[in-house]
Amino acid sequence: MADVEIKHRRDLPAIEELATDAAVTAAAAALARPLVIEIIREVVDACREKMETADRPLTYQGIVRDIITAIATVTASRISRVINGTGILVHTNLGRAPLSETLFENIKKQITGYGNVEFDVPSGKRGQRGVLAERYLAMLSTAEAGTVVNNNAAALFMILNTYAKRRKVIISRGELVQIGGGFRIPDIIRNSGARLLEIGTSNITSLADYRAALSEKPALILKVHRSNFSVTGFTDEVDIKSLVALGKESGIPVVNDLGSGVFVDTSEFIGVREPTVQASVRDGAALTCFSGDKLLGGMQAGLIVGNRDLIAKIKKNPAFRTVRVDKTIFSTLEELLGYYLDGTWRENIKLWRLAATKESELYELGRRLLDAIGGGDKIVLEGSHGRMGGGSLPEIALPSVALVFSSKLSARRIAALFRKTTPPIIGRISDDRFLIDLKAVDPEDEPILVSRIKEILKSL
Repeated sequence: MADVEIKHRRDLPAIEELATDAAVTAAAAALARPLVIEIIREVVDACREKMETADRPLTYQGIVRDIITAIATVTASRISRVINGTGILVHTNLGRAPLSETLFENIKKQITGYGNVEFDVPSGKRGQRGVLAERYLAMLSTAEAGTVVNNNAAALFMILNTYAKRRKVIISRGELVQIGGGFRIPDIIRNSGARLLEIGTSNITSLADYRAALSEKPALILKVHRSNFSVTGFTDEVDIKSLVALGKESGIPVVNDLGSGVFVDTSEFIGVREPTVQASVRDGAALTCFSGDKLLGGMQAGLIVGNRDLIAKIKKNPAFRTVRVDKTIFSTLEELLGYYLDGTWRENIKLWRLAATKESELYELGRRLLDAIGGGDKIVLEGSHGRMGGGSLPEIALPSVALVFSSKLSARRIAALFRKTTPPIIGRISDDRFLIDLKAVDPEDEPILVSRIKEILKSL
């Protein structure tokens, strides 16, 4: 339609006319039509309101541009793939642990159509969810039993709600942490129905502090791993072994919230050994909980391992149904835990493949990219530092390499341009320079990176 001025409200184009405009239709291809109609209606209503105060006349094409802008904003909120150039392997805002194509190919048939989620095929009767995943979990952790809920906050909530409702839970003040999204351990404890029994100080908590608190007749001793921050200097805390020995004196179970949780020796990858789930079980924790989508390298889940009878009681709690997971999570866990048990996790779990990439390999990738891009003095290759992320190992820097754009170019503008590419490329700004860190970049994305970077540099 020709671009004509719209001087009166009655002249505003009809919703259906705008909805069938070729440019609008193309922009809205990824959205359901009812939502597109609603967006168009909102834009037209806004135009109607501002007609009398606008400093320039409205035009048909101007309205179409406003609609396309509004559609683009909504479309950007749709979950889609991005290239992670931040250097953070477990990026909370980018979906945490990256998942491998191999894993999804192997579980595709299990999660499409019907499946024996709660059906026991041999007997023909109703079965239990996640039998194999829970058995794998127990085997891998060396615990008597295991179970799964939808995230680690839910795992801790279920433990406390089952065993400490209206009773006290001992916890060190130095472990009253805040996890992602503003959720705080004290709030989770209170909302579970348990009562906080804080001991020690933010930097020092001794065994004597725990012993003195036993006179309050607590239901549990809770230890929370400070996986998302560190306290240095004059500090002291009590290890799980000592807490278990103390708890046995009074028959008080010890619960260990590992946060990220890991099954492998991380020193091979980052030079620091993160506490493992197996060590927690071996040291005598009655129950240990941790996440499935951080250092485990899988999808969002909360995993609980420990004493068989304690796990069984948690599963009988009526609230358990509110946090249970579906066939997708159980199928993923069956595959993922199988990789750990079979010893194929290095090849099959993308998180550990990326973590194991050597600095020399990243330099090789960076040089190939630079040669293909031909960016001249606008972009250089420099040493960088990545992070494990996801609220784990906060002080550990991972040697990395980054493509760094010249400080003569606006870092914010470049970052915004890369967010608009398909797929979006998310980098970071450091010292007023935009950079794409290669630590978390999948080598398969090399051609896409070359193409998009060349496009951005040309536009600049």
